[in-house]
Amino acid sequence: MRVKNKKTIMLLVVAGCVLLGCWLWLSLRTVEIVAVHEDGNHASVLVKAFPVTDKGKVNWWLKNKDMLRDKYDIPKPSSSGNFTIIFWDFGDGYKEEGKYDRRCFDNMKTKENCIEKNAVFAVRQYHDDDVIFATYEGRYSLNKSGDIIKIKRE
Repeated sequence: MRVKNKKTIMLLVVAGCVLLGCWLWLSLRTVEIVAVHEDGNHASVLVKAFPVTDKGKVNWWLKNKDMLRDKYDIPKPSSSGNFTIIFWDFGDGYKEEGKYDRRCFDNMKTKENCIEKNAVFAVRQYHDDDVIFATYEGRYSLNKSGDIIKIKRE
């Protein structure tokens, strides 16, 4: 019986190490910005290897918002202070419209100007108010004093 227990323990340790290794690999990848498409105060940023966790996404934004402004000139708030930036997983790249509900970019004059709608993160601001972060898991508010607060859904 002891041999069976040792094999089970070893199997669990190996499985744990594999999972930890995968998690570290996912966490340490460098985000690649493939393209930025703009429409007024709205921007779509196509990315590869975006952080997996909500905290990772928000921290990536806080660390890279100045780079996005300097390199891509986003966000471009409207006269009332509104802006939206949506980060889309670039996935398998540009495709033809073909399938229902793809996100297409009219500024591209090719047949392959659409992506699968897989938004991974959004940043919004309304009327110079708090910045709102939206992820698959939840919504967060960045207030003027720099505090990040999870918004409870009702």
